[in-house]
Amino acid sequence: MKKILTSESVNIGHPDKTCDVIADSFLDEALRQDKNSQMAVECAIKNDKLFVYGEATTKAKIDYVEIAKQTLKEIGYTQPFKFEVEISEQSSDINGAVVKEKLCANDQGIVFGYATNETPEFMPLTIILAHKLMKRYDEYRRNSNEFFADAKSQVSICYENDKPLYITSILISVSHSQDCKNIQEKIMENVVTPVLMNYRQYVKEETKYIINPSGKFTIWGSFGDSGCVGRKIVVDTYGGMAKVGGGCFSSKNATKVDRSGAYFARYVAKNLVSNNLCDKCEIELSFGIGIEKPLSINIETFGTEKDSIEKIYEIVEKNFDFSLNSIIEELNLLQPIYKQTACYGHFGHENYPWEKTKPLKL
Repeated sequence: MKKILTSESVNIGHPDKTCDVIADSFLDEALRQDKNSQMAVECAIKNDKLFVYGEATTKAKIDYVEIAKQTLKEIGYTQPFKFEVEISEQSSDINGAVVKEKLCANDQGIVFGYATNETPEFMPLTIILAHKLMKRYDEYRRNSNEFFADAKSQVSICYENDKPLYITSILISVSHSQDCKNIQEKIMENVVTPVLMNYRQYVKEETKYIINPSGKFTIWGSFGDSGCVGRKIVVDTYGGMAKVGGGCFSSKNATKVDRSGAYFARYVAKNLVSNNLCDKCEIELSFGIGIEKPLSINIETFGTEKDSIEKIYEIVEKNFDFSLNSIIEELNLLQPIYKQTACYGHFGHENYPWEKTKPLKL
């Protein structure tokens, strides 16, 4: 059976992504000074105003305004901004439930990890292409005076029997200057074509290319929309090809299982697929606040398993420790690496520690 599946990505100048990047810049600075920082400092943006808010229990001295200013400048904003900061320490009730002899989950909730062998990254092709288009666009626009940081991509692919056949459409919307001409031609030549060079087997005569269908896109970022942390969780994960949990990633340190649990679930799923135990895999974990290990672990292989499901559960139990202390230690999650994860997806990048693979004891 054939079906068309679609994923989207957004660039760093999209106001939601801007907030994610700023929040993870705060987290990285806290971890640089104090690896045991408990952080959940978020932000919201509209026009020339940035509201910074949340909880931080840390020995670090963080200049939130200066970090936000620098990050906005890096993204491409030239306007002066006004800042409002409202931050308190983490609730002592929550802190007491989390920071024990062995670290425990910071909250209840469910998380998911997913992997598929349809790409070398063990990710769905739709989201990989959407992210690569945005990454390429960002490289291009930084060497141009005509294009700005706010942009979106969307990739639709025809699948047959869960295998990608061909790209049905690529949609890109990019912000630009008032006098920018020939936008479609420039984006095709400098963004779309270079990315598709490595995916020519999926390009057909009927593939459609849609660039800036709304017409003008000269008012961008926080001046054309509002943004806040955590509103792009499907973009951040698997592009709609797998389930997502209820919480976002950005701003949160490793005791927040929305982040660390989801990273570990991806790590387990990717290792099962890379070790050829199944073609695709989805791991669901549930956590309870103040509890060291998940309350439940569910493994779904969608009928692609090479051995019995019972055997796969045994392999997982032999090879992976789901206690929070172990998750943090195995994935080295106390290092300041999070700003780089905030755009172009948290998965599928080989330099992230939850993307590493290992031989499994069978």
